[in-house]
Amino acid sequence: MSDMFENSAAHKTPPQAGQQHTGLFVGLFAGLVIALGGIGYLAMRNSQLSDQIAQMQDSTQAQISKLSAATTSLLEERLQSVNQEIDAVKSTGEKTSTAVRQTRAQAQKQSEELQSKLDEQQKQTTDELAQLKDTTSNTSNTLNAVSSDVNNVKTDVGGVRNDVTAVKTDLGTTQSNLDKTTADLKRAMGDMGVMSGLIATNAKDLNALRALGERNYVEFDISRKDAAKKIGDISVTLKKADMGHNRYTVSVFADDKLVEKRDRTINEPVQLYINGNRLPYEIVVNQVKKDEIVGYLSTPKLTVARNQ
Repeated sequence: MSDMFENSAAHKTPPQAGQQHTGLFVGLFAGLVIALGGIGYLAMRNSQLSDQIAQMQDSTQAQISKLSAATTSLLEERLQSVNQEIDAVKSTGEKTSTAVRQTRAQAQKQSEELQSKLDEQQKQTTDELAQLKDTTSNTSNTLNAVSSDVNNVKTDVGGVRNDVTAVKTDLGTTQSNLDKTTADLKRAMGDMGVMSGLIATNAKDLNALRALGERNYVEFDISRKDAAKKIGDISVTLKKADMGHNRYTVSVFADDKLVEKRDRTINEPVQLYINGNRLPYEIVVNQVKKDEIVGYLSTPKLTVARNQ
């Protein structure tokens, strides 16, 4: 076995040993270069990190400065606002105090005025009560006098009642006479074929018709010498008067129309319709004299349009 090792050692040559040392040196050199490269990279990286940290510190310091300035400004504004509010509260307190003093003074003044008015009113009421007592006394005396006058009035009323009874009796007599006169009145057929109302032949009958109050009556006296004579709301002109035969002829102007009524007799209703009336107007002549007629115009009181 030792022989084998000896043989092996014997077979190694010196050049192989040099090659081993050379490889080891190259490896160490390469390791050194790598190590130096790593150190350089680390140094460069360290420098970059230092720069970044410095920039970050500067940026942070700037932000801190800005934040500090903003916070300081905000605090100053808030402090100023608080001071203003405090001043406003102080001012309001002073105004409130002044208002309270003024209100107290005004209330005191009103209280004094009210008390003065109450005293004045109490005095006035006392005076009025005294006057009322005097008035009551006078009224009592007046009532006694009035009672005496009432008794006298009662006596007078008894006399008035007797007079009223007498007046009623007279009215009854007048009504009886009127009824009798009305019974004596006559109706007649008008010249237009319409039955007339009651006809008056004299002044007494005409007064009776007026008392009935059913129509309006206007008396007239027309001469041939006269021009168209206005009677109520119509105009009448005498054209002819025949006293011997009690006949006459007239022209009537109404509703802008001229109508001639020829050879009419006394106490004959001469009828004509006026616009706006259902009942006719009636002309009644009671007397025919020489160139003259005397009578009346009868018109309805109510204006009622007649059917066309």
